[in-house]
Amino acid sequence: MNEQQFIAALKEKGIELTDNQITQFKKYFELLVEWNEKMNLTAITDLEGVYLKHFYDSISASFYFDFTKVESICDVGAGAGFPSLPIKICFPHLHVTIVDSLNKRITFLNHLSEELQLENVQFVHARAEEFGQNVKYREQFEVVTARAVARLSVLSELCIPLTKQGGYFVALKAAAGPEELKDAKKAITTLGAKLKEEFSYLLPVEESERTLYVFDKIKQTPKKYPRKPGVPNKTPIQ
Repeated sequence: MNEQQFIAALKEKGIELTDNQITQFKKYFELLVEWNEKMNLTAITDLEGVYLKHFYDSISASFYFDFTKVESICDVGAGAGFPSLPIKICFPHLHVTIVDSLNKRITFLNHLSEELQLENVQFVHARAEEFGQNVKYREQFEVVTARAVARLSVLSELCIPLTKQGGYFVALKAAAGPEELKDAKKAITTLGAKLKEEFSYLLPVEESERTLYVFDKIKQTPKKYPRKPGVPNKTPIQ
């Protein structure tokens, strides 16, 4: 997917990019490739791949979930900024918080946001488990999202505690989504959420399967979650 195809594909979905937004994506791609030579940010560095598998794939969440109706979004383990920063470029009103456990990725994100002149973004260097126990962030966000960080049973424990009651946990998943959902049912209920909607679709060009899950946060998360760093991954709630 080249730049023109990307612009056209978004337009078809009702997102018309301004010249400034087009420039922001261009610069995002250039900085991603440049910094990737110094640190491991992504295995995908060709223009077509980045525009399809990072930019378009991230924004595809907005085809099914209305980001115009929310303001605060937290992205857990965003790495090089996916999915929240491409979404932020398209929906500039969003206040985005990214938490990542690697400080060098935070350094990249800070530089990126300055270069793209993004406002209302903050990047926090922390383990997601500790971040979720921090009163400053716990149950503070209208939307918490993540893409390709961990399987859903683990991811739920990292994301749902950050979601405010009445807010949403939005998980971007690939083909294994339905299987992961089965394993995660107990975790989702225990943590205070329930499945609201699920959407299955194909990423264009390569036709790979995607699943988007939207969970409602219906009650407070018990204080003991998330557990200590590493524990959710070793022994998921099941």
